[in-house]
Amino acid sequence: MPNTLLLQLIKEVMEDGEVKHAVRMDLLAIMERDPACTRFIDPFLYYKGFHALQGYRVAHALWNQDRRPLAYFLQSQISKELQVDIHPNAKIGAGTFIDHATGVVIGETAVLGDNVSLLHQVTLGGSGLGDGDRHPKIGDGVLIGAGATLVGDINVGEGTQVGAGSMVYSDIPSHVTAVGVPARIVGKPRTQQPAKEMNQDISGD
Repeated sequence: MPNTLLLQLIKEVMEDGEVKHAVRMDLLAIMERDPACTRFIDPFLYYKGFHALQGYRVAHALWNQDRRPLAYFLQSQISKELQVDIHPNAKIGAGTFIDHATGVVIGETAVLGDNVSLLHQVTLGGSGLGDGDRHPKIGDGVLIGAGATLVGDINVGEGTQVGAGSMVYSDIPSHVTAVGVPARIVGKPRTQQPAKEMNQDISGD
């Protein structure tokens, strides 16, 4: 694809007010949740989690416009260059932070609320061969630790923390901490929205 055409597609999508808001909130999320980020310019230049997420937002807009070959093209290029695979039909809210990002997979019918934080190697995968919902639904303010795998049409309630390396196959209620293989509830997060604190402590209250 010529660079000029790609730039035009990005400009078209970024004219949408909802997309502009999501991008601003994604950028602010990095500044608030990553102590290593001290300037707003750094995510634009260097943070592949931010790059992959904004590329997804363009692909998602194209998908919704029924320009699916272009959406798939962007998805494949993002996966190839950044090692982040987000299906363009997935729904991702504003204020999302994908920290480190390598190996993150978000499937076709996954839904993420606002202010969610994911670390590297997180998988939101599908279960079954049907064409309906088959991927996780993640509530607002959820923190998902590195290497966690969540599979199937399950619900993770708002303000919940999923520990690193956990395997989640069933629903998890709101405002709990779940850890293990398979994941089990071990307590509660220290805050209402653990995604904003990025505290990996699973000891809870």
